[in-house]
Amino acid sequence: MGITSNPARRRRRRAGSAVAAAALGLLAAAGTPALAAADGSAGQSSGISGSAQGARGAAPLPMGISRLAQGAGRNVAITIDDGPDPRWTPQVLKVLRQNHVKATFCMIGTKAQKYPDLVRAVAADGHQLCDHSVDHDVTMDHKPVAYQRQQILEGKAMIEHAVPGVAVNYYRAPGGAFTPDSRAIAVASGMRPLGWSVDPKDWSRPGLPAIVAAVEGKLPRQPTVLFHDGGGDRSETVAALKEYLPWLTAQGYSFAFPARTTP
Repeated sequence: MGITSNPARRRRRRAGSAVAAAALGLLAAAGTPALAAADGSAGQSSGISGSAQGARGAAPLPMGISRLAQGAGRNVAITIDDGPDPRWTPQVLKVLRQNHVKATFCMIGTKAQKYPDLVRAVAADGHQLCDHSVDHDVTMDHKPVAYQRQQILEGKAMIEHAVPGVAVNYYRAPGGAFTPDSRAIAVASGMRPLGWSVDPKDWSRPGLPAIVAAVEGKLPRQPTVLFHDGGGDRSETVAALKEYLPWLTAQGYSFAFPARTTP
């Protein structure tokens, strides 16, 4: 029986490693290297990043899109997209600081490269960093895998170049348009695919009452809430955060980062 069971065990081992091998293979696929920084030093991201290597000793990252805050059901994760922006990011940081809230900033690579001081300010305040691609191409889910790989890894490298040694733990696809390939590339480089469960559409500037009503009206369990500090006039977002964060605290919510290891 031992002789007949060995091939079966080998087949199971090969099947179990197929998904991981496919993800890692994407990083070695033909395509442009992940060089983003002006001096070329960001080329360290052309393979598995340091954060991915460090993650090997921890729980493996799921391929699924994270939409939950870490911890219990009364936790909420605040996420901030499309910056950094020299006008709005400092204002958002000030509101977060006043309310003792740590958020996750999903940064566009070219903006991180242009405003590295703002990336460092976000990291210095203890917020999490998230890769939001090189230049927020909302059509990249229809592009070749090599292009998706470039957008993801070069965006990550641009952020890392501004804050060497600080982990970029999440990847959020532009417009939330993930593909199986983009999720595999993100996970293989140490980033959990990050979605959201509450979207007040603050980017469209619907007015302060509409934003507040959207985020206070119906909250799912362990919500991940989407806001923006880039892409245009974000005065309504800043005003909404000033109302929303104290309201969450008064409702008994605590603040956490998005989940990284749950399904």
